[in-house]
Amino acid sequence: MSDTAWLAACPIAELETGWGETALLAGRQIALLKDSDSHAFAIDAQDPHTGAMVMARGIMGSRGDAPTIASPLHKEVYDLRTGAGLSHPDYAVRTYPTRIVAGVLEVELPA
Repeated sequence: MSDTAWLAACPIAELETGWGETALLAGRQIALLKDSDSHAFAIDAQDPHTGAMVMARGIMGSRGDAPTIASPLHKEVYDLRTGAGLSHPDYAVRTYPTRIVAGVLEVELPA
């Protein structure tokens, strides 16, 4: 028995590169962020610093080779691969594995 499940979020073509969208999956608000037509990230929509559900409105960028998201409220920066806080190490955002199956973005969430 698996402790996780892959859930369909949306067709990958419906996400705009560099912009986020929020999806409600298994009762969780998840921010979906696409960096290319073949790869996307999924993180909690909740800003770890303020508690507001705004992370899909963050600013995508990079630090070195790390793809990042900056919170739209206080501009704290997080590594999209690990969720680690790059501006404030005390804060982190939860990340979720993603995959694209037959053109649909799927997110792996705890079951």
